Amino acid sequence: MHAIIETGGKQYRVAPGDVLRVEKIDGDVGTEIELPVKAAFPDEGGEFVTGGLIKATIVANGRGPKVLVFKFKRKKQYKKTIGHRQSFTQVKVGEIVA
Repeated sequence: MHAIIETGGKQYRVAPGDVLRVEKIDGDVGTEIELPVKAAFPDEGGEFVTGGLIKATIVANGRGPKVLVFKFKRKKQYKKTIGHRQSFTQVKVGEIVA
């Protein structure tokens, strides 16, 4: 069985045992969280189910690689460089409760 979940404004297709990086979720490593399911699909045909929950465990919290943002306006002597690192939470999907 796999499911479609939404967190942090993005949708993910997950199955039990998957490990994925999502936008930062408050919680410590080892904390079990529940995420709402948009749709769940059984492995062998059948109808999809809307609603339900995913039980997942937080594996790690961290920050992604640095992205450099360079702003420039020609003929105006304007140059600006800034950096950004996006925070993420790595979760391991446990079971899908449809």
